[in-house]
Amino acid sequence: MRSLYVKFVVITIGIMIFSGIFAFLISNTYYQQKLKPYNDQKNTKIALDIAEFTSNHSDINLKEYLDNISSIGYQIFLVDDSGEESYFGAPFRENNLSNSTKAQVLNGGIFHGILNFPQETFVTGFFANELKNTIGIPLTHNEKKYALFLRPDIKLLFNEMHILFGWLLALTIILSIVMVIFSTKYLVSPISKLTTATKSLSNGNFNVNLDNTRHDEIGELSHSFIRMASKLEQMDDMRKEFISNISHDIQSPLSNIKGYTNLLEIEALSPEEKSNYISIINGEIKRLSTLTKQLLLLASLDRDEDIMKRKPFNVGKQMKELVRNYQWQMGEKGITVGFSLPDVEITGDPSLLNTVWDNLLTNAIKYNKTNGSIEISIEEKEKSILVTFEDTGIGLNDKGKERIFDRFYREDSARTRSVDGTGLGLSIVATIVKMHGGLIHVDSLENEGTTFVVELPVS
Repeated sequence: MRSLYVKFVVITIGIMIFSGIFAFLISNTYYQQKLKPYNDQKNTKIALDIAEFTSNHSDINLKEYLDNISSIGYQIFLVDDSGEESYFGAPFRENNLSNSTKAQVLNGGIFHGILNFPQETFVTGFFANELKNTIGIPLTHNEKKYALFLRPDIKLLFNEMHILFGWLLALTIILSIVMVIFSTKYLVSPISKLTTATKSLSNGNFNVNLDNTRHDEIGELSHSFIRMASKLEQMDDMRKEFISNISHDIQSPLSNIKGYTNLLEIEALSPEEKSNYISIINGEIKRLSTLTKQLLLLASLDRDEDIMKRKPFNVGKQMKELVRNYQWQMGEKGITVGFSLPDVEITGDPSLLNTVWDNLLTNAIKYNKTNGSIEISIEEKEKSILVTFEDTGIGLNDKGKERIFDRFYREDSARTRSVDGTGLGLSIVATIVKMHGGLIHVDSLENEGTTFVVELPVS
């Protein structure tokens, strides 16, 4: 995965390099089209002025005069019609002037070497210290013909150079700013979309659409945001489910209690009927009490309260006692129970783990078929134990297996809606097992049965 930091650095450096090259090409074009002709014209005028001055002042010493001219920043080459050559000022790097060019100037022509210097992609005209990069003009002094070739020393070009580099710098800065603005928009645009999606999410709209094709931190953030939105939508659905279920599970026993309380006011009731109604009322009160206890336990687990009271205890003995307590209930449904519960001692919270076994056993009873069976076993491993609850009940579909440990989840089917429950039991089971450093696994086939396996460390 490419880092956003690396991507930003690469893009920024790329912009700087590209803008520098582009600005240099523009500046070079400006030099070739504007500065070079101007430089040629300016130096041609200077050379013609020198020739005119020497022609009008035959009494001056030509070589001394040209020596003075060179001292103020010019390189000069002088050749007469006899072929005698003289140099004034800084030496030329290359004396590569053809004889035909010398003859042309001696015969009255003007040589525009600066203007016609090779058109290249570099600003070489300012720096090429060569004879062919000069201005050549004819010069007559004391009726003797000369060819004068002149170019300014590099120091004379400082004025043009600072303009050239000023353009280069300005264009680099402007192009860099423009490209950074567009590249930043590319980088920031996904964050803006995330901000919009966050606002949408805060308004209860969980259907967010984000670009998750990127392979950097922004792409990972988009993936995480979509997963979060899906999880929040799932939690919202579970909350609505829970409110519906809990309202039903509270309202149903309250309605029964009220109904049978009204019946108790009838004076003609026999003692047996009154006793039966009171028993039903007590049963409904017990249902409400169980529900309240589950909610209080869940609230404690949510707040991460220090409710764990670890101590060594015999888990096999604990589960045998639990099976005994539910023997009558299993007998009513004709359920047979088989168990292999050796005396195994582990360290944990006996009360919380009893809640785990209680929930798993009551689920195996509630969702089992009439005349079904339940198998319970404890298997010892090196540093842990495996506790298995296997029933022949209605089982779970794939969606049910995925969400069975979600809080407030109850499978919405005709087979389960008639069974009392809040959808809290297995969530409490998973939380308690996790608090003990254990794992819980479910394996189920629809209409065939369900197996829960709990693995707990011995200490």
